[in-house]
Amino acid sequence: EVQLVESGGGLVQAGGSLRLSCAASGFSFGDYAIGWFRQAPGKEREGISCISNVDGSPYYADSVKGRFTISSDNAKNTVYLQMNSLKPEDTAAYYCAIDSGCATILYLYRYPEVWGQGTLVTVSS
Repeated sequence: EVQLVESGGGLVQAGGSLRLSCAASGFSFGDYAIGWFRQAPGKEREGISCISNVDGSPYYADSVKGRFTISSDNAKNTVYLQMNSLKPEDTAAYYCAIDSGCATILYLYRYPEVWGQGTLVTVSS
């Protein structure tokens, strides 16, 4: 069974940092693109970052580029999202997801194949 379990969310002041983790199991890490999307209350889902399963390249939404960094530890089957310079508008539930390619995770024209239960990030002003 494929499982994605996120952790690391919490309350942080604007300008602060958090690191989210996504522990993955039930599939071979390199077979899927893996990344993150978020959803704020009352807003549409937003794809924010992804690691390509083709060449390992990272991709970012413009809204987080330069502030967030995605990385993976294949030995631990874990993906991380380091979030720096957090803003109140980053407040959202953050979900880890896998799909056959990063386009789905970043542009969300359909639901990814699998996603986790989410972890809540709240940034106070």
